[in-house]
Amino acid sequence: MKKTSPVLLSLVLSGLSLCSVAVQAQGVYRIVGPDGKVTFSDRPPADTAAQPARVATPSGPSSEASLPFELRQVASRYPVTIYIGTDCAPCTGLRNLLVSRGVPFSERTVTSNEDIEALQRLSGSNTLPFGTIGGQQLSGFADVEWTRYLDAAGYPKQSQLPANYRRPAPAPLVAAKPVEAAPNAAGTAPAARPAPQRPQPAAPTEGPTPSNPAGIRF
Repeated sequence: MKKTSPVLLSLVLSGLSLCSVAVQAQGVYRIVGPDGKVTFSDRPPADTAAQPARVATPSGPSSEASLPFELRQVASRYPVTIYIGTDCAPCTGLRNLLVSRGVPFSERTVTSNEDIEALQRLSGSNTLPFGTIGGQQLSGFADVEWTRYLDAAGYPKQSQLPANYRRPAPAPLVAAKPVEAAPNAAGTAPAARPAPQRPQPAAPTEGPTPSNPAGIRF
């Protein structure tokens, strides 16, 4: 897929920002016709007594709604999700990169057998860390590679997160199910579940990985 130009994406976001300001500055009028039909218009009716109407706009979660406009636009187009495990140095490196750069992200933990199976279906592998930027999948962690993709998506190079921003808490990739301790039909306790497998941390790499030989894709 054709490489996204960071400069072009920046210009598009700037244009969206200007359009948003113009829309907010423009009044919206509620007009009631002779037949009782209600319409809305950006032009005042002949009746000068008509008052601008407040039009409610939907808002996202408080943590996301508090983001600066441009960062919120980028995060909505190219959301970042990372999948990490315990005792995984590359996973820690990836998280630290996103935190230091001020990239909003969701975190999924991979610790149980169900998590590993879901990760394999999602990524085709059980290596960690694994992440997505919009529709782009990235296996393993290489600082240069992740930085290149974040730049292409339009994320600021320096953190713009407000002081009151709080990241969503990490969540398991697969929701935990309650364990049933009731005896089976034979009257004996159920057999112990097998010990969970351990996902394999990916070795640090440099440059493009086999997951993206054609370059940046969103």
